[in-house]
Amino acid sequence: MKTVILEVRSLKETLADATRAMETGRAETEARIGFATPELLWEVLTAKRWELLKALCGAGPMSIPEAAHRVGRDTKDVQADVTALLKAGVLSHAPGDRVAFPFDAVKVEFLLQAA
Repeated sequence: MKTVILEVRSLKETLADATRAMETGRAETEARIGFATPELLWEVLTAKRWELLKALCGAGPMSIPEAAHRVGRDTKDVQADVTALLKAGVLSHAPGDRVAFPFDAVKVEFLLQAA
């Protein structure tokens, strides 16, 4: 199963991991998409977009109209959500004017600490 981890982490931590991967020649074993703050993560992953990701999970590349049909929503609204997820790096473009979410599972990871 191919899993992506959506996490909250600083740019400094992300760059340190990238530097380590370049120096060692070994990439991360898990796909990760980082967000600077929990607020940014929840701004990008609204309830409707989470529903869309669930529909795309493991389904392979698909068109916007097909994705809209799967979630029972208007194509224009799904297009707006796809655009936001593309900008955030959660989705990617696929051949034939389709979008892709090449993962079978999603794990969301962040730590809430006392102020």
